[in-house]
Amino acid sequence: MIFCAAALFTACGIYKPYSRPDGIRTDGLYGNVETADTVSLADLSWSEVFTDPQLQELIRAVLANNTDMLSAHLRVEEAKATLSSARLAYLPMFNFAPQGAISSFDNSTPSKTYNLPVTASWEIDIFNGLTNAKRRAKALYAQSKEYEQAVRTQLIANVANLYYTLLMLDSQYAVSVETVDKWKESVRAMRALKEAGMANEAGVAQYEANTLAVEASLRDMEYSIRQVENTLCSLLCETPHTIVRGRLELQHLPDDLLVGVPVQLLANRPDVRSAELALTAAYYATASARSALYPKITLSGSAGWTNNAGAMIVNPGKLLLSAAGSLVLPILNARAGRAKVKIAKAQQEEAKLNFQQTLLNAGAEVNNALMLCQSARAKSVLRQQQIESLERAVESTELLMRHSTTTYLEVLTARQSLLSAQLSQISDRFDEIQGVVTLYQALGGGRDRAADNK
Repeated sequence: MIFCAAALFTACGIYKPYSRPDGIRTDGLYGNVETADTVSLADLSWSEVFTDPQLQELIRAVLANNTDMLSAHLRVEEAKATLSSARLAYLPMFNFAPQGAISSFDNSTPSKTYNLPVTASWEIDIFNGLTNAKRRAKALYAQSKEYEQAVRTQLIANVANLYYTLLMLDSQYAVSVETVDKWKESVRAMRALKEAGMANEAGVAQYEANTLAVEASLRDMEYSIRQVENTLCSLLCETPHTIVRGRLELQHLPDDLLVGVPVQLLANRPDVRSAELALTAAYYATASARSALYPKITLSGSAGWTNNAGAMIVNPGKLLLSAAGSLVLPILNARAGRAKVKIAKAQQEEAKLNFQQTLLNAGAEVNNALMLCQSARAKSVLRQQQIESLERAVESTELLMRHSTTTYLEVLTARQSLLSAQLSQISDRFDEIQGVVTLYQALGGGRDRAADNK
């Protein structure tokens, strides 16, 4: 009869395993970006994307030493222990509970009694209460592993971005130093023209002021470089020190920015997977709350030696066996149980909305990163042409100032425009690299495939 009743409750959701809701859609997730069912950038290991040896050493160090990474690993171990506990709930519980007593009435000879029982208790999981609890623990364990993956991906991206920021600042610093040297040479040339009567003190002073302004910007760059180095050292859990690094112009990242199909986000991106696992855990929490509304059947028994036979004491002790079964059915507290089901269902709907929004946010991040990289690449050709034009403008205005009526202000303007364009060119290259890094992260790159297979 009990098993027949259990079959009737199947439609209530206490036996049905989780399946992805039909309302979760991935169509058009990347906007107007063309997609193809192919390998995406995220399928490459981080060492294939970031080929700079110094950067690879930094990534290895941060994955081994970072406190956030270590904390995430401890969270996985905690969830794993919880899952083991849920699995052990299927097994009978055995307890050894020895008892002893001495009693005397009216100064009579004391009587000694003892019980040496081993008790057992076993809950029969007819209505899937234990199974749903185990499935929820399993989802939470998987979610903790995705959190660890998210920390891993974030750390790889952060280290890469900080490293490339250092390379960008180094390049901008080198261009500024070169510009300062050229400005100083121009100051000397202006003084010579002044002594020859071909320039005035205002021109010399203006050149000197611009030279000093560029020199002052070098101090700002040095401070920025030190800040980035210290931030990187903090991620590495190391005291502040100089970071050994390469050069921006020697960096090579993948040219093909393959994004794959949107459904690959569900398989790669840890925060998306974590959001669905949170929905899975909420689904089984609802199922557990429903299971609590149905009877709970427990078998119990004991076996052991005792010399206490009720009204008399026998020595030596005799073997005592007992067995019992109990059924607990909520009656007065059934309303409280139904209220818990409503709470769990509401939390499940919240988890579903969060999953959908996480997926939408991931699609937008992929689109943004791809557009950033494509825009930076498109600007690089135009920026190079701009620099070539400005270099000719600087050369022409300097010649005209020496041999005609062109003023020093035109030369200053041309030089300042050239410096600005050169710094912007370096920024464009950094934006392109950052776009690749961000796209790699947005697609869920940097996964530990070995951990996935455990």
